[in-house]
Amino acid sequence: MSKTAHKDRTDKCVNVKNNIENSENSDIKTIVLAGNPNVGKSVFFNGITGAYVEVSNFPGTTVDVSKGKWHGYTVIDTPGVYGVSSFNDEERVARDVILEGDIIINVVDAVHLHRDLFLTQQLIDMDKRMIVCLNMMDEVEISGLKIDTEKLREYLGVPIIESKALSGQGIDELKNSVHSASKGNKTENIDKYINELSHITDNIPELVMIMEDDPYTLEKYKLDETQLRDSVYAQRRTYVDKIVNDVVDESDIKKGFSAKLGELLLKPWFGVPAFLICLAFLFWFVGVVAAQYVVEITEGVIMEGYYRPFVEWLIGGIIPKETFFGQILIGEFGLLTMVPVYIFGLLLPLVAAFYLSLSVLEDSGYLPRIAVLVDKLFSKLGLNGRAIIPIILGFGCVTAATVSTRLLGTRREKVIATALLGITIPCSAQMGLIIAKIAPLGPVYITIYTVTIVLIFAIVGTVLNKMLSGTSTTLMIDLPHLRLPQIKNVLKKTYSKTYGFIVEAFGIFSIGALLISICDYTGILEKISRAAMPLVTGVLRLPKEAAVAFVMGLMRRDFGVAGLNDLPMTPNQVLVAMVTLTLFVPCIASVLTMFKERSKLEAICIWLFSFIIAFFVGGILAWGLALI
Repeated sequence: MSKTAHKDRTDKCVNVKNNIENSENSDIKTIVLAGNPNVGKSVFFNGITGAYVEVSNFPGTTVDVSKGKWHGYTVIDTPGVYGVSSFNDEERVARDVILEGDIIINVVDAVHLHRDLFLTQQLIDMDKRMIVCLNMMDEVEISGLKIDTEKLREYLGVPIIESKALSGQGIDELKNSVHSASKGNKTENIDKYINELSHITDNIPELVMIMEDDPYTLEKYKLDETQLRDSVYAQRRTYVDKIVNDVVDESDIKKGFSAKLGELLLKPWFGVPAFLICLAFLFWFVGVVAAQYVVEITEGVIMEGYYRPFVEWLIGGIIPKETFFGQILIGEFGLLTMVPVYIFGLLLPLVAAFYLSLSVLEDSGYLPRIAVLVDKLFSKLGLNGRAIIPIILGFGCVTAATVSTRLLGTRREKVIATALLGITIPCSAQMGLIIAKIAPLGPVYITIYTVTIVLIFAIVGTVLNKMLSGTSTTLMIDLPHLRLPQIKNVLKKTYSKTYGFIVEAFGIFSIGALLISICDYTGILEKISRAAMPLVTGVLRLPKEAAVAFVMGLMRRDFGVAGLNDLPMTPNQVLVAMVTLTLFVPCIASVLTMFKERSKLEAICIWLFSFIIAFFVGGILAWGLALI
């Protein structure tokens, strides 16, 4: 990493407290929840903060951070990490927040103390006031493990709260114990290193980062690497192993049903059929229940039946619809007509349904197993198994899925995933209309459509994997126990994610609607439709009226398919149109999101190549079917 990048990041670290507190009152203390992935931090965060939660990007990154208020404290939920370090955006965000936190609530999985206590001991070495939540004690009891909590408290030197977060046990005790947070017993010999480096600064957390050769802290103090990191890690690992061996009794350990089922889901012969069943149910819930039944009410009845006529009557009485400002506000693509109808009538039910499904998969512990199951396959496309999350999400809404690529480890993986989403994945609204058009044609046409899209998905991923420098990162993911999700926690998580996405998408789509309205009023849209006619009729062998549908597809993917409803077409033409519109450029909201999430050059390339690939594949299919 360049010196400039180090310096920029260091400047962000220096001002991190102002960024995370976002408060005029500098006396407000911060409580930071820290822990490994999938240990139940979000349950404690929701239990402490209640409904008063703000989700936003951490300054200088694309990582979401949840913040809330509780009794004068700012409470911050950090991304799940295995150690305080700087290997990716999630770890850098967690590191920055932890460094400036006043009290650390460290949530650990009691079943995996050998893994989780490494982070615990690192936080203790940083001289932080802490409370340790020994979570998932219910699973400890089921598994037959025995943990000597009193002896563990003596080793760590900090308060320990036993908890069963999914049932809410331990949350009230934690709230009552915040004032008792204390500094713990450091790893043996760590104080010796701290004393040797104490001439640099009196900030002990930063001294620990210096001895662990954190690049941003070294850059801040203009230091070279200390070469102490391996030694410190080895001593901490040895100390944690000693603690675990002394406080954990595994003599009566046994595997329950959930553990056995969790292992079966990782085996292809069982895991693949289970995944396909889960996927079918997911598509039914989002693509049928949400995209058809719920949207029929929210968009068809409420927004189109009541809202649009009312707002057109209200504003139209002041500003005629035919005027420039009338078109901007209440025209076909108006800021007060199409934008609210699209956001609240169509997008909100789809996004909420998908985030609800995703929250269930996450909280049940099944989602990480899907990632492991597809990891080998995705590695051939330059991705790892974590990419299954945005890919699945893309079948609900490509815009939301593009935002979710933030969870991938490298820029290279984010580019590949974004390209696959933009080129090959139909959103639920479009997919529902495509199914309605393709299904009556019979199994041969359904098979040709499916094989074509899957083949393009594989080719695009493989080509990008060869073209872009670097390799896919190794899948490092925790496999939590399978458990029944807590309904309250699932609903809170769904609300938080849906609200954050809708707020973000509203601004993006408003900009797109404004641009389209201007183009429509000035006649640019009509000129584009005329320019596209030779391409649609000559290459795709479709009726010339289909050109309008493709232009409409630029704004909303389902508009493109819906625009073909009244056109007389042969089965071959229907198939060609559906394949081309699936591969066609993403809707305007997705394109604007790509510009926000990726660089301008990357977003333009994805848009341009999706256009080229769509007409190239559609043309080959059209002429091939004609020859047959």
